[in-house]
Amino acid sequence: MKKKSSKLVVALMIVVVLFTTIALTLKDVLNDVNLGLDLQGGFEVLYQVEPLEEGDTIDDNAVRSTASTLDSRVNVLGVSEPNIQIEDNNRIRVQLAGVEDQQEARELLSTQAELTIRDIDDNVLLSGKDLVQGGASQGYDEMNNAMVSLELRDSNKFKEVTEEISKRPPGENLMVIWMDFVEGEDSFAQEVQKENPKFISAPTVSQPINSTDVMISGGFDGQEGVERAQNISSLLNSGSLPVKLDEVYSTSVGAQFGEQALDETVTAGLIGVGLVFLFMLAFYRLPGLVAVITLTVYIFLTIAGFNAISGMLTLPGIAALILGVGMAVDANIILYERLKDELRIGRSLKQAYKKAAASSLWTIVDANLTTLIAAIVLFIFGTSSVKGFATMLLLSILMSFVTAVFLTRVIMSLIVQSNYANDKKGWFGVNKKQIHNIAEGKDIEDLSSPWDRFDFVKHANKFFVMSGIIVAAGLVILFVFKLNLGIDFTSGTRADIVTDGNVTVEQVESELETLGIPPENLTMSGEDTIVARYGTDLPQEDVTAMQSHFNELYGSDPMISTVSPVIGQELVQNAIIALIIASIGIIIYASIRFEWRMALPAVIALMHDVFVILAVFSIFRIEVDITIIAAVLTVVGYSINDTIVTMDRIRENNRKIKVIRSEEEINVIINRSLRQTATRSINTILTVLIVVVFLVLFGATSIFNFSLALLIGLVSGVYSSFFIAIQLWGVLKRRQLRKSGGEIVVYSEKSKNDDKVLV
Repeated sequence: MKKKSSKLVVALMIVVVLFTTIALTLKDVLNDVNLGLDLQGGFEVLYQVEPLEEGDTIDDNAVRSTASTLDSRVNVLGVSEPNIQIEDNNRIRVQLAGVEDQQEARELLSTQAELTIRDIDDNVLLSGKDLVQGGASQGYDEMNNAMVSLELRDSNKFKEVTEEISKRPPGENLMVIWMDFVEGEDSFAQEVQKENPKFISAPTVSQPINSTDVMISGGFDGQEGVERAQNISSLLNSGSLPVKLDEVYSTSVGAQFGEQALDETVTAGLIGVGLVFLFMLAFYRLPGLVAVITLTVYIFLTIAGFNAISGMLTLPGIAALILGVGMAVDANIILYERLKDELRIGRSLKQAYKKAAASSLWTIVDANLTTLIAAIVLFIFGTSSVKGFATMLLLSILMSFVTAVFLTRVIMSLIVQSNYANDKKGWFGVNKKQIHNIAEGKDIEDLSSPWDRFDFVKHANKFFVMSGIIVAAGLVILFVFKLNLGIDFTSGTRADIVTDGNVTVEQVESELETLGIPPENLTMSGEDTIVARYGTDLPQEDVTAMQSHFNELYGSDPMISTVSPVIGQELVQNAIIALIIASIGIIIYASIRFEWRMALPAVIALMHDVFVILAVFSIFRIEVDITIIAAVLTVVGYSINDTIVTMDRIRENNRKIKVIRSEEEINVIINRSLRQTATRSINTILTVLIVVVFLVLFGATSIFNFSLALLIGLVSGVYSSFFIAIQLWGVLKRRQLRKSGGEIVVYSEKSKNDDKVLV
């Protein structure tokens, strides 16, 4: 057969163009990545918008106005790309990545910014309504001391006020200037006795002043005073908040903590992905090389796509990107395993590739769509870093389909059509001794496999019993020990304190007691991180003191998270709702594409996997935090992925039988389908586990629980697909056979163009 060099040249040109584009743009793409708080430091706070006075109502306009005011204040800080979002239930989420002075930022955001001028008896003389909007500025007086300049609306009113004050006796002729005076709590008489009073200034008025300009000086000494004057003028110009803001959730991450987490997770991920590449090359050879090419393009396109939608990359987001490699690998493995089977029965390379490409396409689509359901649910019900994870997972699914399906098939098709590999079937991972002559008339189900000696159906009851024992033991364990819920679900404060590695828990406890904030619980996490937990929200002054103290002591700000009880309750509710909706969605999809007898066992297997994760976490007292939601739904996606691939093979084998007349035929279908897909299932899970194991061993401590949950769930997912989901389908099918009178039509000629199995 004539070799077509042009096809091979086109394939090489595609690869060269792709990698040249990556090489030329990779630096810019990586520089454009918008790192989240956990990767560059900063803080995130969720405000509950409450009315200033009892009886007032909060409407959408008030919330939008508040968000706009917060945005104006953030601009004063010079934070690059702040993220301010309005959420349900009158909440505003503010994310400031890379902000240097987190305490200053928090004060600037939450300050009411209502300026009042009062007498020494705290009676209001002038308020913010008397100021010209945007008329505040920071300047310097004749002695070069910082001051704040204000512009008033009415000079006559100011003259009247100053005239009244000037008539008072010395010591009482003071005009006290306040920011955010709280009725019933603040008073001049108390504050004047303090070293650092709350009021801004209390100048003496000796004569009436007929002017619209007011100069506030005094109390602005040194560089800190200049910054304070700048903040006051900026707050006044941004406008007072029309509402009260209550913090219900906050996370504070030091820059060094974020940088370390980024380095550890990226390094672990790169090593894991590198080993996946080596595995694909060793096992699939030429197709494996194509997979390495397309997977590299997948990673690049996913990051570029994430930048295009202005996504914020978090640690779970990196994990989603790396795990997406596993899904992209799976799409390649499904195609390559079918190609190997077609070559083994004696087809030519062109015939084998055409047949494999056609038969594997819908399997890949089904597997990806079920994972997509879990990702969409996660995006809808997730918050903060979990939503970032879901965004990356959704993008990963899309890009894996573009590269692992479209690009892989374009390159493979060109290689096959070039005719260069026609007599080199060994390049496709097929042993010559395994290849039959097409004249023998062998079909794929006649091929031998390493799994032929396994009778999966014969031992089904044993696995049912074992799973029953696991579930029963898990229920007892959960009832006795319960889950070790983190502050995400229980409320309170958590501080991750990074040390130099030579510090004991007792030493950190002593330091916290010295600060006057002894923890309720203190544990070691990794080699150099100690976690302090508090059952209540720590006041901001305690958080600031803790950050300053440990930064000075160990050179790194602790990562501090605070969650209110209402947020913890909502997270639990959202997690349960997300799991229920994802399960219903999968049941509906699987029922349409297959049959309900496949859909129901698939979801039972999912619940089994979720339960195993929770039971293991309960036994070893591992903390359950918000990232576990992402891990659980990812496991749901992967588990259903594996089950769907086997069910798709069952559907194909059903079509060959057309009519089931005995329980033995059902057993044969199950064993045959599992044997045919076992290599694919093992290879896929191995490639994902390689990455996850490296994330567990070498990734950041802040996603250790997330990675561990994935590891447990993925192993359980393979087990449940083989020994629970498919075996339960067999139980339901045998029951259907007995009720139908001994015959089930699973496929008929009139439905040969329909993908749905008929029952």
